[in-house]
Amino acid sequence: MTLPLPTPQFDATATTGGGSGAFGDLPEWDLSDLYPAPDAAELKRDLDWLEAACTDFARDYEGQLAGLDARGMLDCVLRYEKIDIVAGRIMSYAGLRYYQNTMDGERAKFLGDCQEAITNYTTPLVFFTLELNRIPDATLDALFDESAELSRYRPIFERMRAMRPYQLSDELEKFLHDQSTIGAAAWNRLFDETVAGLTFHVNGEELNLEATTTLLTEQDRATREAAAREIARVLGDNIKLFARVHNTLTKEKEIEDRWRGMPSPQTGRHLANHVEPEVVEALRNAVVNAYPKLSHRYYELKRKWLGLDTLQVWDRNAPLPMETTRTVGWDQAEKTVMDAYADFSPRMAEIAEPFFTKGWIDAGVKPGKAPGAFAHPTVSDVHPYVMLNYLGKPRDVMTLAHELGHGVHQVLAAGQGELLSATPLTLAETASVFGEMLTFRKLLANAPSDAERKVLLAGKVEDMINTVVRQIAFYDFECKLHEARRGGELTVEDINALWMSVQAESLGPAFTFMEGYETFWSYVPHFVHSPFYVYAYAFGDGLVNALYAVYEQGEPDFQEKYFDMLKAGGSKHHKELLAPFGLDASDPAFWDKGLGMISSFIDQLEAMEKS
Repeated sequence: MTLPLPTPQFDATATTGGGSGAFGDLPEWDLSDLYPAPDAAELKRDLDWLEAACTDFARDYEGQLAGLDARGMLDCVLRYEKIDIVAGRIMSYAGLRYYQNTMDGERAKFLGDCQEAITNYTTPLVFFTLELNRIPDATLDALFDESAELSRYRPIFERMRAMRPYQLSDELEKFLHDQSTIGAAAWNRLFDETVAGLTFHVNGEELNLEATTTLLTEQDRATREAAAREIARVLGDNIKLFARVHNTLTKEKEIEDRWRGMPSPQTGRHLANHVEPEVVEALRNAVVNAYPKLSHRYYELKRKWLGLDTLQVWDRNAPLPMETTRTVGWDQAEKTVMDAYADFSPRMAEIAEPFFTKGWIDAGVKPGKAPGAFAHPTVSDVHPYVMLNYLGKPRDVMTLAHELGHGVHQVLAAGQGELLSATPLTLAETASVFGEMLTFRKLLANAPSDAERKVLLAGKVEDMINTVVRQIAFYDFECKLHEARRGGELTVEDINALWMSVQAESLGPAFTFMEGYETFWSYVPHFVHSPFYVYAYAFGDGLVNALYAVYEQGEPDFQEKYFDMLKAGGSKHHKELLAPFGLDASDPAFWDKGLGMISSFIDQLEAMEKS
């Protein structure tokens, strides 16, 4: 159990717009459900309460945990959970304000001050996990047997005790906690502020990263090329700073992992995700082995459609020649996603509706706003917030469906309470990818022509390749990066070479890579904020493909089982959650089923070519 200093988990780079305009009135966050203002009396009250509560908790329980009876342990856990909620509320408010404008000095200072205060206040609580992990298993089991209320928290204790072999001394754990604000968190902020401040000049316009990457999906190939070359130029101008960030963070992680005795750089992520290393390895191997029948095969089709001898990086997300250039207004995007959700279950649409009506979405592209998209759960007694960068592209509609799926999941899981609501990343992607699939299937069913159906299928295949193939390639890049860093400082050229070593393998022989593409690793936020996060996307996509196949087969009470799975939050292991659907992610053949859906879509596209 660790107190949160929340950093929203960014989903794959999305596309986005600001205020009102070509896309209609785009919603903005109303953060008042957290706090009315940064100088609000309620915020001061909670900071003061938190400082006192942490001191009192340490006074009452440090050195005493082993002697608590079941009632006493339950009271202790409930007090800890209340501290968790208040700290999480403060950091959620500070973090969300910051991500709205990372270039605003006041917002950056406010976030830093809150982070520092909470780190200081919660330092006395470091004993809690350490001391609990010294209690014999038999003693805890007896307490669980005595109290059903306490037993509900067993999964939290089990996860915490999985870290027991890697626990340091009390003094070292307190030191690591204390210095966290000037360690990885500080480098994360440097990265965020640097990326948000980058400016690109394409066709006479000054753009931020978000708007520039969006140009890579334009119909005009010259525009796509200009955008790609400008991204390469700007990243190249800043590449030494990005290399320094990655060198520092990977070395910091290596030092901590070594002191903890972690067997691999990935171990901490696997433990946090509550997933076995062999399951992740089976997923990784299944995807890599499938590269030829997935990405290699699809991109060869795309090369032919575009009439090119070879694809360049600026063609990867290009629209198809038969695709009409269109923008989707916000109202239409909302209707599309909400209709798809309602067709699956009216309850799902009811849960999603407040996001649009109560200021739970911030959709517009604005100066200084963080790129990408995310859904942040905040705390279990408030509600999630969704961030987009909406630019009216058809794929932005899928991004909305994705993030709204996260939001629905987070609303349902909140009923578990603060400590049990957090879902491991591998399962956190389930509802988001399922939401995308619902939206895609509805659009496909309503396609007015074979040409439109082809465009939709191709777009879905590209999204799935980006979610599965590209993310596993990212994972392999991270594995190579962390392994190489153990041998010493990495030059820019070293990191570039590692990046390129996974690109040709994953994308296939249809591609040629422009000079400058070797630096494109530098703006991916996952590598900085959450090492090895990326395999969760492939895990979630494979899991959802298998789930959706069960749904299509007419599984009795599927909707109810699905909602029960989401409501479980982090209270159950993936094996237990998937059992009602007859699925098991620890079975290597499980991943082949999920990848088979992508392959079947490519089969359909190839058949359309022959007909």
